[in-house]
Amino acid sequence: MANDILVLASGNAGKLREFAALLQPLGKDLRPQSDWAVGPVAEDACSFVENALIKARHAARCTGLPALADDSGLVVPALDGAPGVRSARYSGAQGDTSGNNRKLLEAMSGLEGSDRAAYFHCAVVMLDAPQDPAPLLACASWWGEIAQAEAGTMGFGYDPLFWLPRLHCTSAQLERAAKDRLSHRGLATRQLIRLLEARRER
Repeated sequence: MANDILVLASGNAGKLREFAALLQPLGKDLRPQSDWAVGPVAEDACSFVENALIKARHAARCTGLPALADDSGLVVPALDGAPGVRSARYSGAQGDTSGNNRKLLEAMSGLEGSDRAAYFHCAVVMLDAPQDPAPLLACASWWGEIAQAEAGTMGFGYDPLFWLPRLHCTSAQLERAAKDRLSHRGLATRQLIRLLEARRER
């Protein structure tokens, strides 16, 4: 039924897999916006939260259904916050993972110790309609370091470079269940679910 459908404002297959697992408690039929031939919208804001809202409102407007969007990326304090909101297009072209990772390693060349600290940040938004005045919003960060070289084949994006000192591996070497438990996206999504449950109880 339409009431059970939640549109994911993304065409990223990796995000769809992760969100489908994380949102199972909601009992929603999560579908990508591409099922309605909805294309991307310009993400021209300067913060993750604003970009997530832009994407969610666009998906809801084009489909007439509730929408969920996240905007997430890698933040390196030593690089003045880059790649930041431009994480997916850091090297110029949208979604050029190899180019993005290569550019990041080049930018980090010569940096050692605490200068290699970094974190993934995620802002997740859920709204019922394009003009929803009170969308649900959750944010979370996941700290680690930038490795000297890529390692691992799980995950996507910068995962092969995101080193987790306590676990002695990159996020691309984590099993999916472990990543869902620890990641910025997992933390933010569970927070969003709690917010939704609290709203339903009122």
